[in-house]
Amino acid sequence: MRKVQAVIVGGGPAGLAASIEIAKAGGKVVVIDENGKPGGQLFKQIHKFFGSREHRAGVRGYDIGTQLLKETEDLGVEVLLDAPVYGLFRDPAGIMVSYMKDGREQAIIGEKVILATGAAENALVFPGSTLPGVMGAGCAQTMINVNRVLPGQKVIMVGSGNVGLIVSYQLIQAGAEVLALVEAAPSIGGYGVHAGKIRRAGTPIYVGHTIKRVLGKTQVEKVELVALDEKFQEIPGTEKMLEADTVCIAVGLTPLTELAWLAGCEFTFIPLLGGHIPIHNEDMETTVPGLYVAGDIAGAEEASTAMEEGRLSGIAAAEALQLYTAEEAKALKAEVWDRMNALRTGPFGQKRYDAKAQLLATAKGGK
Repeated sequence: MRKVQAVIVGGGPAGLAASIEIAKAGGKVVVIDENGKPGGQLFKQIHKFFGSREHRAGVRGYDIGTQLLKETEDLGVEVLLDAPVYGLFRDPAGIMVSYMKDGREQAIIGEKVILATGAAENALVFPGSTLPGVMGAGCAQTMINVNRVLPGQKVIMVGSGNVGLIVSYQLIQAGAEVLALVEAAPSIGGYGVHAGKIRRAGTPIYVGHTIKRVLGKTQVEKVELVALDEKFQEIPGTEKMLEADTVCIAVGLTPLTELAWLAGCEFTFIPLLGGHIPIHNEDMETTVPGLYVAGDIAGAEEASTAMEEGRLSGIAAAEALQLYTAEEAKALKAEVWDRMNALRTGPFGQKRYDAKAQLLATAKGGK
């Protein structure tokens, strides 16, 4: 059985960033991804990123993805595609990663393994939620930005986080009419600059509202909205019916943690980060020695943060493989932490910063 210094499960922003850091240190690394193309969410993201120059502010997501792929190629990172991973097993030589490739069961041993498996969109249940035309916002984003297919002409978006706001604007750019953005909370959850764009495009934002039901025989035809009180209960008499053919749902993400459970990682529950999260320390190492996490599996956040966590886990793994001295690794990790803390602070990031602090305290035995 083949053995390498590091195996990374997931070829999205976190996984690619981790692979680059290990390869830069001189390590042999293999990235395994179930998709036919690496890059993950980045190639859906046609908008420009925020932050500082270090966070690639002003660069569009797909350009960042292209840059990361070029770096992996230049550094000789091996990428296995169309290869779903189905198991992790402890081995005297490291951690065995089992996967399917070309219709056959295969396995590889990594001295260190990094899980960068991402997250899945949350669903929302209401009468008519199973009708064709009801989909996740990420699904709609894939259709318009990757497959160049418009999911519908008249769209209702549910959820005012950055995903809901950004995808609404991208749907408008693609030629759809976004009739309304609906948010159950009393205020929007994403950046005001994104909300301003869709408002200027003519899309109203209904805070304190939700979908009561969707009507249609074989697909979405009408969507009924209703206002909510401070206890999130429906207010009778506030119903509003809109004619629409598509409903997009952007109500958060749940980390894809199945492999971490199989590996025997200890978990904690932090709703703000998506639910059950593998406990990990400041190096992104879980309670299973040699097994690291990065990106949305470590708590759902932005792609910029996922890349920083990937870099951090890659540097830590390289240090554990003795590719870096302790002094070299300490300096590199400090730079990453400075950038990552900057991403998590501010009016929309403080709660997430606090949630991550809670997670790290749990890893240290705190409460």
